[in-house]
Amino acid sequence: MPKNHTLYTTNKEQMSYTTEELGFTILGGVKLDGLDRLRVTLKIEVINRKFEHYLNNEEIANLAIRHNLDLYNDSQVEKLIRKTAERLEIGTSSIAVAVADITNQLEKYRLQQVESQQDKSRKKVKPLTSKEVRAAQAFLEEPNLLERTNEMIGKSGLIGEEYNRLLMYLIFTSRKRQHPLHIVSLGASGTGKTYLQEKVGELIPEEDKLEITVLSENAFYYFGQKELTNKLILIEDLDGAENVMYPLRELQSKRKISKTVAHKDTRGNTKTVHLTVEGPVSVAGCTTKESIYEDNANRSFLIYLDQSETQDEKIMAYQRSQSAGLVNSEEEAEIKKLLQNTQRVLEPIAVRNPYAEYLRLPQSVFKPRRTNSHYLAFIEAITFYCQRQRQEKTDKKTGETYIETTLEDIAAANKLMKEVLLRKSDELTGACRYYFEQLKHWLGEEKKTAFTNSQARTALRENHSNQKRYMGQLQQENRIRKTQGDKKKGFYYEVVNMEEYEQLRAGIGNVLDDIFLRISKEDQSSKEVQTTSELL
Repeated sequence: MPKNHTLYTTNKEQMSYTTEELGFTILGGVKLDGLDRLRVTLKIEVINRKFEHYLNNEEIANLAIRHNLDLYNDSQVEKLIRKTAERLEIGTSSIAVAVADITNQLEKYRLQQVESQQDKSRKKVKPLTSKEVRAAQAFLEEPNLLERTNEMIGKSGLIGEEYNRLLMYLIFTSRKRQHPLHIVSLGASGTGKTYLQEKVGELIPEEDKLEITVLSENAFYYFGQKELTNKLILIEDLDGAENVMYPLRELQSKRKISKTVAHKDTRGNTKTVHLTVEGPVSVAGCTTKESIYEDNANRSFLIYLDQSETQDEKIMAYQRSQSAGLVNSEEEAEIKKLLQNTQRVLEPIAVRNPYAEYLRLPQSVFKPRRTNSHYLAFIEAITFYCQRQRQEKTDKKTGETYIETTLEDIAAANKLMKEVLLRKSDELTGACRYYFEQLKHWLGEEKKTAFTNSQARTALRENHSNQKRYMGQLQQENRIRKTQGDKKKGFYYEVVNMEEYEQLRAGIGNVLDDIFLRISKEDQSSKEVQTTSELL
């Protein structure tokens, strides 16, 4: 039985292996990609000069052979063995045994390195202590869970944006379900889109999210097959990710993407390789462009950030407190840890909404089919988050365990989604709507009925190009009209209906409130009938 020797890998760029007669050096190490080949550069030399044969032949004793080959290619290995045996005047059998042993040890080394790299790249699930589990479960069992959660999000360091932050947190929670939700934050540069997404993202466990700054066109196809399953994908700037919009849409809709690419094997033959990456995933991104691809926008909740002076003052007050050392950073870190742990203890469970067939959207909502599915899925996401406050039931036919949506879940969803539905019902873009509401507020304060572009631009501190775009859209949608003037002296404009936005808001709110009231009455009547039946 031939004796095996040790492959020394301390220096990864110059591994060594020795026998009684020969020394082998693997120059440049070994590549970890492409496990179907094992290409190396070998240096082989005589290292034992005690044999009389070598003492009489200094040329052979000092000779070193360097050869580049694929150790999985039989013909190349045989060629190396013959070449070494001839030049060093050594038997082929001893060289063959050494090369075979080197190949086996390199295989084991490479597999260990690949597994080590995968372990490093894989975000390990944090094991929770029994105390942490109890604390997280206790939090999920608290009354008024959504209000408490929103309060804790604020205490974690996210200032203002009370509706948007809770909405985003619940959408991020939906990543653990079979049909996750997606969200896009819209707004001008400097309004805090990335800040909001980052701060809410910090409340999600590290192992459950993937933060991306720059994406190449084919990046998504080279993740592991299950690497993105039930993950939250945070894209800092959708404006720079236009190349990946198509695979992103496919991941959102079909919950998997696939691609076939050409690949050459060790013999130079071209083969096709099928790459598949499975979801589902929840996707969040920020953009300054309201005219993002319509297909992507339709798949997502669109939120506009609060640009009011009140929000500005809240943020600046927090910044001042932080600078003065008055912010308790340790408390913020503990709250983040608690909210991350609540995400970890949420269990996958089916949700059923017994009230779904009675729910209706306002007729003013654009693209109602997809919005309706978002509305129902968001209600289910709230139920899923409140799972420890819901009684588990079992379907007698299928054996499936599930929890049911309550009227409280629907009420909470209606409250959070009114603004989302309002945006989906508004014919104006978010930026144009913000300008228009500022314009109406200024006219009301100044008690004006007519204005010029110059007057409005000065009062609202808006740049010329933006105002020109907004005014064009407002005239096109018949929100303002010209009253007098000419191109030379300038035109005067007036608002057609100062109350149009409030009327739209009230209409949406009334529809949701009326439907909820009807469902509540029917549910109460049903319970009274059931109680009477049980008493009889």
